[in-house]
Amino acid sequence: MEKKRWDCTALPKGWKMEEVTRKSGLSAGKSDVYYFSPSGKKFRSKPQLARYLGNQMDLSSFDFRTGKMLMSKLNKNRQRLRYDNNNQNKGKPDLNTSLPVRQTASIFKQPVTKVTNHPNNKVKTDPQKAVDQPRQLFWEKKLSGLNAYDIAEELVKTMELPKGLQGVGPGCTDKTLLSAIASALHTSAAPITGQLSAAVEKNPGVWLNTAQPLCKAFIVTDEDIRKQEELVYSVRKRLEEALMADMLAHVEEAANEGEALKEEGNGSEDMESV
Repeated sequence: MEKKRWDCTALPKGWKMEEVTRKSGLSAGKSDVYYFSPSGKKFRSKPQLARYLGNQMDLSSFDFRTGKMLMSKLNKNRQRLRYDNNNQNKGKPDLNTSLPVRQTASIFKQPVTKVTNHPNNKVKTDPQKAVDQPRQLFWEKKLSGLNAYDIAEELVKTMELPKGLQGVGPGCTDKTLLSAIASALHTSAAPITGQLSAAVEKNPGVWLNTAQPLCKAFIVTDEDIRKQEELVYSVRKRLEEALMADMLAHVEEAANEGEALKEEGNGSEDMESV
């Protein structure tokens, strides 16, 4: 293992950052990051660091892997704090739901009479309209241009859709189609079948089914299910191997640290005997 230690300028004075890179094993090339307080105490995770520092420092924008403050998160926190302060300065709305009192020259306070029904009033309700809320056509296009970033602020690679999924509507790209399908899977309990009407390609503004994503009708075959099962099994197998290698590396590191402490103790005893 290769160890590098330097001062962490994002933390208070005296804090050290250490990067340990593994040279052998299944996890060769993987690096672990640790932090050391001025007193020499070791921290392995950001929650441990936050509990130790307490109110001394705000670590919401601190990146544990790089040891730097993420400016994008820092600016968002400042904007949120400024927004909260502005809202606190504004007056709170009156949420009192009690009935007003008559402003008349009376000895006793008489509240206003509230009439909830009348024999001549007939209210017609449509249960279907009450359940189905209207939706804007092509609202999925609002999701275009939105990208996902990891903790290091690097762009996450988008998924590749199967060839059987084809978009419908003006200006429908692969990214828009992916966002539309993901939104439909999370917000709708109905099965995703695509646009079943063939006339939607000629006039999507009239024949578009807003309950389905902006894609043509498709069929999921047994072969598609089998390929997806194989992919899930392969990913789970790699995850199991990575977790096992990480656990063995931690065990080896703990054993090496124990041997080092033991040798230091024996060296100090020899010095005392001399």
